[in-house]
Amino acid sequence: MHRQHKLLSHLFLIFLFSASFPNVALGGAGEESGKPVAGENPFTPRASLLRYWNKQIGSGLPKSTFLLSKASPLSAVESATFTKLASQNALSDNLPAFCKSANLLCFPDLGQSLEKHDASSNFAVYSNKNFTNYGTDGLGGTDAFTKYSEGVNLPVDAFKRYSRDSVGNNDKFDNYGREGNVVDQSFSGYGAGATGGSGEFKKYNEEVNVPNLRFNSYTDDGNGRQQSFTSYTNETNSGDESFSSYGKNGNGSPNEFTSYGSSSNVIGSTFTGYGETGNSANDTFKSYGFDGNVPENNFKKYGDGGNAGTDTFISYRDQSNVGDDSFKSYAKNSNSAEVDFVNYGKSFNEGTDTFAGYGKGATNHKINFKIYGVNNTFTDYAKKGISFSRYTNKSSETMTSMAVSGSSVNRWVEPGKFFRESMLKKGTVMPMPDIRDKMPKRSFLPRTISSKLPFSTSKLEEMKKIFHAAENSSMEHMFTEALDDCERAPSKGETKRCVPSIEDMIDFATTVLGRNVVVRTTQSVEGSKQNVMIGSVKGINGGQVTKSVSCHQSLFPYLLYYCHSVPKVRVYEADLLDPKTKANVNHGVAICHLDTSDWSAGHGAFVALGSGPGRIEVCHWIFENDMTWTIAD
Repeated sequence: MHRQHKLLSHLFLIFLFSASFPNVALGGAGEESGKPVAGENPFTPRASLLRYWNKQIGSGLPKSTFLLSKASPLSAVESATFTKLASQNALSDNLPAFCKSANLLCFPDLGQSLEKHDASSNFAVYSNKNFTNYGTDGLGGTDAFTKYSEGVNLPVDAFKRYSRDSVGNNDKFDNYGREGNVVDQSFSGYGAGATGGSGEFKKYNEEVNVPNLRFNSYTDDGNGRQQSFTSYTNETNSGDESFSSYGKNGNGSPNEFTSYGSSSNVIGSTFTGYGETGNSANDTFKSYGFDGNVPENNFKKYGDGGNAGTDTFISYRDQSNVGDDSFKSYAKNSNSAEVDFVNYGKSFNEGTDTFAGYGKGATNHKINFKIYGVNNTFTDYAKKGISFSRYTNKSSETMTSMAVSGSSVNRWVEPGKFFRESMLKKGTVMPMPDIRDKMPKRSFLPRTISSKLPFSTSKLEEMKKIFHAAENSSMEHMFTEALDDCERAPSKGETKRCVPSIEDMIDFATTVLGRNVVVRTTQSVEGSKQNVMIGSVKGINGGQVTKSVSCHQSLFPYLLYYCHSVPKVRVYEADLLDPKTKANVNHGVAICHLDTSDWSAGHGAFVALGSGPGRIEVCHWIFENDMTWTIAD
C-alpha cells in the first residue's frame, strides 16, 4: 500500500507539472525532427533522450530521425509506472500491458484448452491455440489443420496430450504455419500409446523465419502409427527443430522425412532419444537438408536399444554448404539394426561429421555408406558389419575442385551481399542483396527501465520469469543466443558492447570515436534483389582509413543492438540508380573491411568472392535497421 501511495504521488506531480504549462501535453510523441517541439512532454523517454543526445554529442548536426524513430513510445505516465514496477521486480505480473505499451516482442500466454470437437475436425484459419487433452481415447476420425497460423507474426501453438491412446486416428497438418515469423510450436505427449492411424506433416512451416519447433515425447509407446514429414520447413531461415523422446518404445511405427529442411539457411535439427528401444522401426530420411546453407544436425541416443529396425539416409545433406552433423551413441546396443547412408553429405564445402559411440555394442547389425562425402572423425566406431563404397575423404581431388569452384559455391551467398571496394565506382552495375529487415518491429526501452532488467547468463532464470519464457521456448532461445553474442570475448582488434537503449549506444559510440559523431544507414530498401547502378560516391572522412562503430540488431524482446568497432575500415555513401532509367532509387551506406586476416576461412564473403582471410578487403551494405557511427566530416 505504501508503494502504491508513493507511485500515485509521483504520477500526480507529473500531471501537476503538465497542467502548469499550456504547451505541454502528456504522452505527446512530437515530430521526428530530432528537436523538442511545442506540445511534447519533457518527462517522456523521447524528450529525455533528446536532452541526453544534446549533452553527449557535440557535432551540432541534425539528429538521426532514423534512430529516434526507434525510441521508446512510452508516455510519461507509462514510463514512470513501468520503471517503478521494474525496480520492484513486478514487471512479470504486468507483462501484457508492458509489452503493448513499450512495443516489445512478447509471446502470448496460452491457457488450457477446454474446447470440444467432433471425432473428425477441420481446423482452417486457426492460430495461437493450445490443444490439450484433445482426442484422448478417440476412435477413428481425421483431424485436418489447413492454412493454420499462415502468415502470422509470433504464432504460438501447443499440442499437448493430443490423440493419446487413440485408435486409427489420422492427423493432417497441411500448409501449416506458412510464412510465419518467429514461430514457436510444440508437440508434447502427442499420440502417446496410439494404435494405428497416421500423422502427416505436409508443407509444414514453409518459408518461416526463426522457427522453434519441438516434438517432445512424441508417439511414445505407439503401435503401428505412421508419421510422415513432407516438405517440412523448406526454405526456412535460421531457427531450431528438436525431436526428443520421439517414438520411444514404439512398435512397428515407421517415420519418413522427405524434403526436410531443403534450401534452408542455418537451420538446426536435434534428434535426441529418437526411436529408443523401438521394435521394428523403419525410419527414412530422404532428401534431408538438401541444398541447405550451414545446417547443423545432432543425432543423440538415436535408435539405442532398438530391435530389428531400419534407418535409411538417402540424399542426406546433399549439395549443402559447410554445416555439422553429430552422431552420438547412435544405434548403441541395438539388435539386427540396418543403417544405410546413400549419397550422404556430398557437400560443396567441407563440413564436420562426427561419429562417436556409433553402433557400439550392437549385434547382427549392418551399416553401409555409399557415395559418402567429406568426413572428419569416426570415434569409438563399431568395427564389424560396416562397409564403405565410394567414400570421398578430405583430400579427394573431386571435393577439392568442388570447394574452390566459384560457380559452384556462389549460390550459397546472396549475390551482392559482399563485394570488392573497386565496385564502388560510378557506372558500376551490381546486384543489390535483399537488405530488408525480417525481424519483428520493436522499440528500445528507456535506460531507466533497461538498466533495472537482468541481462546475463547467470540471471537467465530471472529473465525467463519476467518474459514468461518456458523451457526450450523461442523466448529462451532468443535469450541464450543474444547472451552468447554479448558475453563472448571480442575478436582480435574488436571493441564491442550490447546496448539495450539509445543512451547506451551513444555512450559506446562516443567512447570509441569521440563526441563529434554522426550515425548513418542506407536510406531505404529500394533496389533490393535487383541490379543497381552506382551513382555518385563519397568517401567518409575523405575516403581515408578510419574507425567506425557498426550496430546490428539482435533478436530480443526489446531492441538490443550488438555494436562493435573493428580497425581499418573505409566507409562510403553512394547513390544507387536504376540501370535502365538512371533514376535514383536509393542512397546506400557501405563499409569496407580492409583487414580480414582474423576472419574464418569459411566466411560467406570468401565463399562469394573466392579468396581467403587476409588476402582481400570485403565490403557490404548497411542493411535496413542496422547502422554505422563515424566521425562527422
